[in-house]
Amino acid sequence: MKRRHFLSLTGAALAASAFPQLSSAASGATNEVAKFRAARRSVELPCGRIAYVERGAGPAAALFLHGAPLNSFQWRGALDRLSLYRRCIAPDFMGLGYSEVPAGQPLAASAQAEMLAALLDKLGAGTVDIVASDSGGAVAQLFLLRYPQRVRSLMLTNCDIEPHSPPAEIAPVLEMARNGTLADDTAKWLTDKAMARATFGAAVFHNPAQLTDEIIEYYAAPLISSPLRRAQYHEFHNALSPNPLAGIEAQLRRSTVPVKMVWGASDTIFTLADARYLDQLFPRSQGIRAIPEGKLFFQEEFPDIIAEEARKLWKA
Repeated sequence: MKRRHFLSLTGAALAASAFPQLSSAASGATNEVAKFRAARRSVELPCGRIAYVERGAGPAAALFLHGAPLNSFQWRGALDRLSLYRRCIAPDFMGLGYSEVPAGQPLAASAQAEMLAALLDKLGAGTVDIVASDSGGAVAQLFLLRYPQRVRSLMLTNCDIEPHSPPAEIAPVLEMARNGTLADDTAKWLTDKAMARATFGAAVFHNPAQLTDEIIEYYAAPLISSPLRRAQYHEFHNALSPNPLAGIEAQLRRSTVPVKMVWGASDTIFTLADARYLDQLFPRSQGIRAIPEGKLFFQEEFPDIIAEEARKLWKA
């Protein structure tokens, strides 16, 4: 979810010139986006047409859940590194990315969990290892409680926890969603990509320059592509209140699934205190790995760490 004050967080004061883009990096991003777009598939479910990317094969599957306003492209580096060990499935949530659902389809975290179960059924994937980010982490926790027999392990990166959902830090974003202006704000990224890097990028990435023009377009364009998509973008955020995780702590304490927290320690929304809460909550916690320079979407910048920790967890 758009879980940060995108265009007015502390990064807003940074000048776009602070993040020069090298032509080679831009060229690499173009190829990366093109490759990912070509690999994207979709499947018809009762809730709508769900977009996903799949890499790897075999009986063991891993499910990658993105944050917002991102989509499954967030996990491209992890998919490259982990597809030798798992059948990796990375869907786009309803209301975000390239999934298309009809008007009136619920977009709350609980509905997203139901969509994931239907997707896994359609793809013939049974038990999965889940790797989740941001709002995807809230969905992952609900999925674990609703379908405990389908979760082999859980890796949580900077994400909601019951006492901190939705976080107060994103109140301005939620207000824009309620007022119907959030999509207009996001549309500005497409006409002023330097501003997008200097604000949104600086707030959630260690190196905002990696958010190239092509990547910005891949993330932002579907969110504002039609009146329906704009309305669903707002509905997605409106569904964050009331707290979708209210009342789940006692149930999570009974979980027998191994859980690892991999956390960007420089994130100002979901801090290390949230990771420590989860570490103390899950009986089979495998501890916390903190990435000192990591911000909210460090997963995109440090895929080697995600892959390393996932492989350790999958052996737990």
